[in-house]
Amino acid sequence: MNVHPQLDVAQPVCVAIVDDHDAVRFGLRGACEDAGFTFCGGAGTVAELMMMRNPLGCDVVVLDLSLADGSHVENNVKTIIEAGAQVLVFSIADKAALVSAALRAGAAGVVKKSQSMADLMNNIQLVANGVYVNSPEAAAAIDADFHFKEQANLSPRERQVLGLYASGFALKQVAFELGVSYSTVKEHIDRVRSKYSSIGRPAGTKTELYLRAVEDGVIDGESL
Repeated sequence: MNVHPQLDVAQPVCVAIVDDHDAVRFGLRGACEDAGFTFCGGAGTVAELMMMRNPLGCDVVVLDLSLADGSHVENNVKTIIEAGAQVLVFSIADKAALVSAALRAGAAGVVKKSQSMADLMNNIQLVANGVYVNSPEAAAAIDADFHFKEQANLSPRERQVLGLYASGFALKQVAFELGVSYSTVKEHIDRVRSKYSSIGRPAGTKTELYLRAVEDGVIDGESL
């Protein structure tokens, strides 16, 4: 059963929200007041919130993942954190790339808008207490994001060979391009596969090697 958090009456948590929907801002304000939080501002953009409150003076800012002003969530999270507040993402959370960008920038967690308001209030209190809010959405975003994956520690030569091979070159073509023997190239690719396999990242097929190369920035997948 969800319950409202127990608050320190002497030092109520100060909460602000950045969301471009008036109804969401008004709803959160009422819920914060009911929970015993101090509502310290609502705005449609991070820039607007910063103009309203300078210094920010908030403990937690509830931030929508995607705002109508076209701002990037990573920049929004960093701006808020630099101003001294923690960030809790409050969104439909259906875009893993945006969720992971927010987490990389330092957001303390993600709450879906489909969750109850009591859940949101409890998570706000946790974040204010310095607790990272682990959620299925956050876990999925981390799992899908190569920035959080363990690296294979490839040598410069192995990265070079992988880059050519994953770009579509046959092993013989890679050997010709680099001026080495076919067997040398094959040894490099075998070592690359082994290194990825040892850290739990499949690389047994050429398609899997291509995915690993894109994930680790060896090649630009969009340019192929």
